[in-house]
This record gives sequence, structure tokens and C-alpha cells, in this order.
Amino acid sequence: MNSAPHPSPTASPSPVAPAQATTQAQATATAPPPVDGAGSWATYVFAVCRSDHPGSLSAAFGHSGGGPLRLLEVGSLRAVVQDVPAAEFSETALRERLGDAAELERCARAHHGAVTAAAAGGPTVPMPLATLYLGDERVRAAVGANRERFRLALDRIAGRAEWAVKVHLTQAGTSARSAAPGTGETAAAGRGPGPRVSGRDYLDRLRSRQHLREQHRESALAAAEQVDTAVRRLAVATVSRRPHGPEVTGKDRTQIMNTAYLIAEDRSEELTATIGRLRASPEFSGVEIDVSGPWAPYSFTDGGELAGHP
Repeated sequence: MNSAPHPSPTASPSPVAPAQATTQAQATATAPPPVDGAGSWATYVFAVCRSDHPGSLSAAFGHSGGGPLRLLEVGSLRAVVQDVPAAEFSETALRERLGDAAELERCARAHHGAVTAAAAGGPTVPMPLATLYLGDERVRAAVGANRERFRLALDRIAGRAEWAVKVHLTQAGTSARSAAPGTGETAAAGRGPGPRVSGRDYLDRLRSRQHLREQHRESALAAAEQVDTAVRRLAVATVSRRPHGPEVTGKDRTQIMNTAYLIAEDRSEELTATIGRLRASPEFSGVEIDVSGPWAPYSFTDGGELAGHP
């Protein structure tokens, strides 16, 4: 059920796919500390995991121009880090880079790739996009100060993954239930052939169409509630987000629900079966259910706060 990568090296946003992540990354990017002149390096932190993490990070490369991904020991924890050129990740440089949509998405994809590679080896707390420190000792101090909270977060997400579930009302579904006045409108205006329609009949048709649209939206909201109720039975935690607008969903779909669920890894087949049953229901005509995952649990670990970046 895995779709293009969600959530997201950000709050996902859900986990969110990198394309979605870019709309949230600006709000969660962590301003790095001031850095020294050219030639210095900063330590970029992608995630925090347990000390028994197998350490296989070859599937990800981190940010271009930086060193290889590595695991930094912090007591009973390990931080997934990369040495990056400080000048390219200064506050000024990042403000310019993350203000460019293409560059923001590239950074988000690099961040998400490193987090995903780390999560494949065990429970992982993702850090926000652009979490930077002036060297390893600063990382050890920040992570070590919240060692117990990191441990509790890792225990909570162990054996579980994040799934993003979105429900949309489609334009096709709305049209199917909305009897457009069509020739009646034209005839009433006197601009085309066909039987004349009185002003009252024309207004009645418009009211009827609006009523049908409202009914369909209410049906879609009820369908979304069914989806949420069914998936909550499988989840141990949920996070509801504000639905995306047409700039993300497109003009032909209206997002009704946008929710992340933390679900045990061994219940993924139940989730697939549940969504399949709902999609097949006649009540879901004109309603689409999008599911993506499993993702690292971006929505269920406050990595920014734990790393000392509120």
C-alpha cells in the first residue's frame, strides 16, 4: 500500500510524501546556530534510535556535499548524523534554499530518505528538517539532556508504523448527484433552443442542485467518519490534521479527512482489508480513500522538542 513517500521530514506532516512535506517543512525547519567561516562543518541530525540499531544506512546518502551518514553514540542512544558544510547550512543560506520550492523538495527528500533508512533498522524518532549543531559534542549534549524522553518515545513506537489516510469528495461524484439545469438554464435566458422554463422552475432547479450537492457533502463527511472509526480500531494513536486545499489535492477533489494513525506492524493486512471493504461499499460512491505508509512515525514523536528545538 506504499505510495510515493508522505510526511515527511516535518511535523507531514504526515509522514508526508516529500511533495507534501515541502508545504510543511518551512514551518518546522530548525534554525541552525551561527557558524564559523568557510571550511567549517556542522553536524546535521536526521533521527535518533536505540544503541542496538544495526547501523545499515547504505540505502540513503543524506545531503549532497556532505559526508557519509553515520551513527553517533549518545549513551544508550544513537543519533543518525551527517557532516555538512556549515556555510551551506547557515541560517541565511537555509532561508534562501528553503524559500525555493525545488530546493526545499530536494532537501525534504534527502532528509526523508535518511529517516526511512534508519527506521528500517528499528524504532526511530525523526528530527525536524534542518536540525543542526556545531559539532558532535553539541549533539550529545542536546540528545543526552532528554535521554529518558527519547527512550520512552522509542518504546512507544517500537513495532509500530505511521499510516496516512485521506478521504476526498470527487468532482465526478458531485456531478453525478447534481442534476445540472443544462438546457433549462439556456432556455430560461433565451439563449438557445428548447422549451421555455419559467423563472420559478429555473430557481427550483438551482435550489435542487444545491441541495443535492449539500447532501453529497454530508454523505462524504459521514463516509469519512466511518473510515476514521474503522481505522481507529486498529490504531494505538491518531493525529488529525487540517485537510489540504486544492493546491495540493487538485481542483477535482475536495479533501474531507486527513489523519495519521500509529498502527502495529503486524496489523497492516487488517488495514488493507478494512480499506478495501470500505471502498467497495455503495455508500462510498463519489468518495475516494487514499492510504499511504508505512512511514517512520513523524506525527507521534516530537523530535524537535526532544532535540532542544521548540
